[in-house]
Amino acid sequence: MKKILFSILLTAACTFSMMAQDEVAAEAKVKDKPVRPGFQSGMLIDNQTTYVSSPKTLEMDIQHKFGKMDKGFSDLFGIYSPGANIRLGFSYTPIKNLQVGYGIAKQNMYNDFSAKYVVFEQTRNNTFPVALALYGNLAINGTDTTGSDKLNFYGVNRLSYFGQVIISRKFTDWCSVQLNGSFSHFNAIDSLYDHDKLSVGINAKFQFSPQSSILVEYDVPLKVQGIAEHLAFFNPAKPNLGIAWEISTSTHTFQIFVSTADGLLPQHNAMFNQNDFTKGDLMFGFTIARLWSF
Repeated sequence: MKKILFSILLTAACTFSMMAQDEVAAEAKVKDKPVRPGFQSGMLIDNQTTYVSSPKTLEMDIQHKFGKMDKGFSDLFGIYSPGANIRLGFSYTPIKNLQVGYGIAKQNMYNDFSAKYVVFEQTRNNTFPVALALYGNLAINGTDTTGSDKLNFYGVNRLSYFGQVIISRKFTDWCSVQLNGSFSHFNAIDSLYDHDKLSVGINAKFQFSPQSSILVEYDVPLKVQGIAEHLAFFNPAKPNLGIAWEISTSTHTFQIFVSTADGLLPQHNAMFNQNDFTKGDLMFGFTIARLWSF
């Protein structure tokens, strides 16, 4: 009888101990809150970040890229160049971690519809050591089709798609880094190009004051023969390098930058960028973001 009673007490003690450990672990998990965002804006020059505004926030974005700086003072380093590109966009966060948006750009009159979802956020106790976000868009090429060489450019042939996985980590209060992998697809494209393109990128933010940061981006389109439609790559896209100064407040973000790619749509840059930063193919640009909470 004593052995039976001892076994019951031992079993009960082990059970209560396991329950207590589970409660402690659950409390620790609850207390492991997300870190303060490593990025203050959803955009980093030409890239998306793992940041999404708080629910019921409307964001307006004005993106502008001037022409190439190669002509010097004759066109004020591209500022007065006729090759400027502009995009006006709006996005809204209906629920936590989900953002949907629409934008229209001057280049090819691209109309883009996008969505971004933060799968999980980096936490203070490293339950999740990184943040993970998924981004995608569908764009419609609105180019005029009156030319004879564009007669077949209609309907679904105007569509292009972009999908991206973004992983970021805030290492310190002043340093955050993210990696991304992307897939671009154009339904209709010139015969010298491929319909599909894979690319990778690395972005970083270095904050040196409460409101100011230095941003860096480097995106590399990949030559993947497995998804190519040609034996040779006739017009491979060039890497996109950019550096920016970001000023942020509670309701505004302003970025002024120099970058290589002339596009404001990620799949366009991944597929068509022919500017080479090693040859001085750079452009001034800026992005203004304005937030409204409802």
